[in-house]
Amino acid sequence: MHGKALRFEELYFFIREMNYILFDSNDRVNLLPFTFTRPSAEIRIGILTIAQKWSKYLNTSLSYFTQDYLQKKFPLLTTNDNIFINGTVCPNVQLVNEIAHLKVGETIVKGNLLIAARVSDVVTFSEENISAKKIETSAENILKITHPYDIFSKNAQAIEEDFELLTKGKKSQPISSTNQFLNPENIFIEEGAKVEFSILNALTGKIYIGKDAEVMEGCKIRGPFALCEHAGLKMDAKIYGATTVGPYCKVGGEVSNVVFLGYSNKGHDGFLGNAVIGEWCNLGADTNSSNLKNTYDEVKLWSYKTERFEKTGLTFCGLMMADHSKCGINTMFNTGTVVGVGANIFGSGFPRNFIPSFAWGGAQGFETFVLNKFYKTAEAVYARRNVPFTDIDKEILKAVYDQSAKYRFWEKPV
Repeated sequence: MHGKALRFEELYFFIREMNYILFDSNDRVNLLPFTFTRPSAEIRIGILTIAQKWSKYLNTSLSYFTQDYLQKKFPLLTTNDNIFINGTVCPNVQLVNEIAHLKVGETIVKGNLLIAARVSDVVTFSEENISAKKIETSAENILKITHPYDIFSKNAQAIEEDFELLTKGKKSQPISSTNQFLNPENIFIEEGAKVEFSILNALTGKIYIGKDAEVMEGCKIRGPFALCEHAGLKMDAKIYGATTVGPYCKVGGEVSNVVFLGYSNKGHDGFLGNAVIGEWCNLGADTNSSNLKNTYDEVKLWSYKTERFEKTGLTFCGLMMADHSKCGINTMFNTGTVVGVGANIFGSGFPRNFIPSFAWGGAQGFETFVLNKFYKTAEAVYARRNVPFTDIDKEILKAVYDQSAKYRFWEKPV
């Protein structure tokens, strides 16, 4: 990389005036169904979303170059000098240092992966057609998500990196004497958090308890683990790493290597492992999801890109549930099940391994969740968290409803 390396604290002098844009790469389709309702950079992995990570490293706000129907909620801000950053790539000090040295017409790449580009002409920017000088990054161990299962399988690294970023130079709240804990230097409790009469084992990884979060009595936690702000663990929860419970989530039962993006509930007993749960989801009491096939075969997962089940290379892979989906009590999910946006699943037996967006039903069959009824449910759920359900939210969900119609095989063609 041209130019001398800068210390982390020196970077802000060089980067504070730049305009940064997080763009959806071609991998956006691979990350469906989670990118139906958000840009890739709004996916949470570790403690923070990818966008939040870049914002903290760059010490500035960023905008988004995303799908047209998402752009109103996630606006694009441009100037005559812009740095585009791949929204599936997580930052590190080396990448930020290299970005600080970028000149107009230059890009940072890792092989065929475009990481960042400095351009003046936003209108013609595209990942495929950008003609610029390529500079190979010297950064190693770059954290990137390409498939939904990367979100949980790479979560341990992400928690470790975010822990260092968020706690550097800060002092943890004291750990209450009612708890039992190991390796307390790897446990950080933010202001307002409550942890009482629980077991925290940080020998296996960092444990982060966010602002105003609560760990109720009797919980057992093995790191790496992140409980984000205003989130909670219900009494006697058993948590194996690497798990993230996103903001305002409530989680109970047995959980192993799961990422809850935010505002979702699994408030009761039942097992969930090697899974990703979107926002505004609810898992009914005693919901269980298999994460291992009886034959120990490699798990296949539905791909929106190829529109068929593809090999993951994983032996352990559970439930991928997108935003606004819910399931009733005693729901059972097969290994490697993908649930789209706004589905409502209930009844006995195992439903199919791919459940389209806005499906209503279960193993006995599906109908379509009527959009107006869905809106009414969403409004009630948002109101419980004092969050407005806006016309923009409705427009996004209507777009997803239309895009996903082809997967609802039971519908009559229009």
